[in-house]
Amino acid sequence: MKETFEFGGKIVWRPTSEQVEQANLTRFMKLHGIENFGALMKHSTEDVAWFTDALLKFLNIEFYEPYEQVVDLSKGIAWPQWCVKGKMNIIHNCLDKYMGTPTEHQSALISEAEDGTVRSMTYGELYREVNKVANALHELGLGLGDPIGIFMPMIPEIAVALLAIAKIGGIILPLFSGFGVNAIIDRLGDAKAKAIFTVDASYRRGKIVPMKVVADEAADGIPSLTHMIVLRQTHASTKMMEGRDYWWDELIKHQSESSPTEITDAETTMMIIYTSGTTGLAKGAVHTHCGFPIKSAQDMAFGTDLKPGEIIYWMTDMGWMMGPWLVFGALLLGGTFFLYDGAPDYPGPGRLWEIVEKHKISILGVSPTLIRLLMTHGEDPVKTHDLSSLRYFASTGEPWNPDPWMWLFEKVGKKRIPVMNYSGGTEISGGIVMGNPLLPLKACAFSGPCPGIDADVFDEDGNPIRNQVGELVIKSPWIGMTRGFWKDPERYERAYWSRWENVWVHGDFAAIDSDGLWYILGRSDDIIKVAGKRFGPAEAESILVSHPAVAEAATIGVPHEIKLNELVVFCVLLPGVSPSEELREELKQAVAIAMGKPLTPRDVLFVSDLPKTRNAKVMRRMIRAAYLGEDPGDTSSLVNPEAVDEIKRAR
Repeated sequence: MKETFEFGGKIVWRPTSEQVEQANLTRFMKLHGIENFGALMKHSTEDVAWFTDALLKFLNIEFYEPYEQVVDLSKGIAWPQWCVKGKMNIIHNCLDKYMGTPTEHQSALISEAEDGTVRSMTYGELYREVNKVANALHELGLGLGDPIGIFMPMIPEIAVALLAIAKIGGIILPLFSGFGVNAIIDRLGDAKAKAIFTVDASYRRGKIVPMKVVADEAADGIPSLTHMIVLRQTHASTKMMEGRDYWWDELIKHQSESSPTEITDAETTMMIIYTSGTTGLAKGAVHTHCGFPIKSAQDMAFGTDLKPGEIIYWMTDMGWMMGPWLVFGALLLGGTFFLYDGAPDYPGPGRLWEIVEKHKISILGVSPTLIRLLMTHGEDPVKTHDLSSLRYFASTGEPWNPDPWMWLFEKVGKKRIPVMNYSGGTEISGGIVMGNPLLPLKACAFSGPCPGIDADVFDEDGNPIRNQVGELVIKSPWIGMTRGFWKDPERYERAYWSRWENVWVHGDFAAIDSDGLWYILGRSDDIIKVAGKRFGPAEAESILVSHPAVAEAATIGVPHEIKLNELVVFCVLLPGVSPSEELREELKQAVAIAMGKPLTPRDVLFVSDLPKTRNAKVMRRMIRAAYLGEDPGDTSSLVNPEAVDEIKRAR
């Protein structure tokens, strides 16, 4: 791969001396006599055991029995054992240890429903609710090693359920709240779930969305599932199955507010998060008590700089990695996490900024797609709200285009609030690369790898490269890495460890520019090769969304006899803009002028929406399959599967 990397530009944000001095990262480095971020990266990647031990102490992670060895690599780099012989339960560190301290009376969570209803829980209140649900689970005969699904909207009880399952030593199986029957069966059936938490129904854009009926139909296809705990959310008419179904309130009303926390091995499986692949069934990434939560708290502390008592809101669903990440990370740091159950632009485009002002959010996590959507409404919905509580934006889910990044930074953040871009994945337990409060930023860039992540960019021969696009890799283990795929170790090794010996190949194309800033350019399987040139879809999409008529765009490569592939682009137009042949030709020429005539799109197709997951990731592989008349695969992760059908009709 020889193409020169030209994405980047000038530095647009530098931290103030106050931001640097007060950063969690600075405090960590001072504790260990480390002078700068570069020295930290060197020390943390060359001595993973030292860094992990220092991190656990920095986060004040308490063990019932201390570990004898930080990491054991005797089974190979793909299968490290962490906190060897240590005994712990992450819930002790999230809740139990705060009882009797000032943190007990601090807000642990704040939530808002789409109708404006606000609820909150202190650490003490959350602790007691978790204990009551844990006791209820014990009463049902559930305990250590039992897999339990969660199929609920983003309401306080979803966090209670998550924490209660971990407290009893069970295995959390978080599900996307918009899943259909087959997706639930595939995941809970694979894990042999014994129980599931759900609600009668939820609300979305003012309408009731049934959930219990979906869970009922799924349960018929999961022989292992014998218990269903149902929360009354909408008081919709609900059929209950005697002997299997229990109302949440009736099950816990007589439970004690005290409950022992199960003492588990540090490496006891705590959670399985299923992630869709390009082929086959979803794969279950296995996470442990001393793994996923520790990495979550590290990235939240070092990247978003969350401090005790501050409020962090990341727009996500509990079925995606960022849901559990939000809960575990905030609680381990003594912060407050915010949940919103509803559409971010309902009933109007200012809803997100209203939430920030109303609840004094400190850190706001968004997606590029959401910002592109909100941009279409202009600056007025932003200007009417006081966003002075915000210290940092953060983002994840997909690569940025420069225009929306700059809009968020300049128009919303007034050049004061940086965008801490964050990229990694479910199998990482967080980020490979991330912004941080110590280093400058360019539009769309990452400051660098997260501490402890020995990341690099390789060419096709496995050599490190700079100022060129290559494969994102990791060369050393880290505590958050998945402990493999559930009951499928061979698939795990094939997926990440089969290309180069002892190197994790993540499946993203990336680049490092001459100033040392990093960029993620999309999934490797999204990369398009036209007439010998490789490029990421974001390059063409950036050109398209900069056009005043275009709100969103997606680019795919389709087969061509001579050029191997040629481009087809899909555009969502701004409100009030009508498709036309003139506009189609104008957009084709815009790409051709900017990227060269060989990259002129074969076609520009206008659609009303692009297929996206709940965390707003545009699923280009599904777009391509639909356009080519192929099976798009598992569409259960989409919030708008009808968008796939529209693409089929548009071709």
